[in-house]
Amino acid sequence: MGHTGHGHDHGHDHDHGHVHGPGCGHDHGPQHAHAAGVSAARAVSIERDILARNDAEANANRRRFARQGIFALNLVSSPGSGKTTLLVETIKRLGGALAVSVVEGDQQTANDADRIRATGAKAVQINTGKGCHLDAHMVGHALDALAPADDSVVMIENVGNLVCPSAFDLGEAHKVVVLSVTEGEDKPLKYPDMFAAADLMILNKCDLLPHLDFDLERCVANARRVNPSIAVLRVSATKGEGLDAWLDWLRAGALESRRRRQGATGAACGGAGACTCA
Repeated sequence: MGHTGHGHDHGHDHDHGHVHGPGCGHDHGPQHAHAAGVSAARAVSIERDILARNDAEANANRRRFARQGIFALNLVSSPGSGKTTLLVETIKRLGGALAVSVVEGDQQTANDADRIRATGAKAVQINTGKGCHLDAHMVGHALDALAPADDSVVMIENVGNLVCPSAFDLGEAHKVVVLSVTEGEDKPLKYPDMFAAADLMILNKCDLLPHLDFDLERCVANARRVNPSIAVLRVSATKGEGLDAWLDWLRAGALESRRRRQGATGAACGGAGACTCA
């Protein structure tokens, strides 16, 4: 957010499934716009320009998802919440009945993408360097390399951060915030922008609740103070608790995306029953 590289061709794909983003080196987001030698008014103008260009790229991604009937999710969290484990277990339990491909965002390493690929699913790694979030331009490049199938699910695992990714639309259908019960029930109040932007909160590692001083109901209440409409699922990715409800939520979203694509295709073909233009 603090850099001005968004909206330019700063990503480049490699045969091994990497897309590299720019480093920023300073705080991100509209609330952290000040840089040395830049006036407050100029900083706000820069931020607005960055976000406007990002939104244009996000809308292009969204059109692409709609055209292909893809159900795209932006998974956000603190580091260590268990996002990658959740994705791995999700892919395993779907068993190929619903195709899933993954865009992995990290500042460094391809460790998480390697874990995803070990399941047989396609994954593209984006390394952001000093950047603390993915942007829509990076994701668009990753989609070119990923080539997700029609009527599939694309999971975008954002950089572990509960601040920066909240301001950046990637073209997803929903932001899904993953919160580990080891983090504290006050996280929704500490990072309200993220929880306000999310449609679903997954409370992960619930198998540890007997060993923690964590008030689950208070956590849910805090999230709904920030976002009264946020849905909540309680899971343990490692033990499998609650994953059936998560898989049902995914299947329902994927089905709706597929129906919308089919409806749009039918409308484009004039409702012909034997359309061959899809």
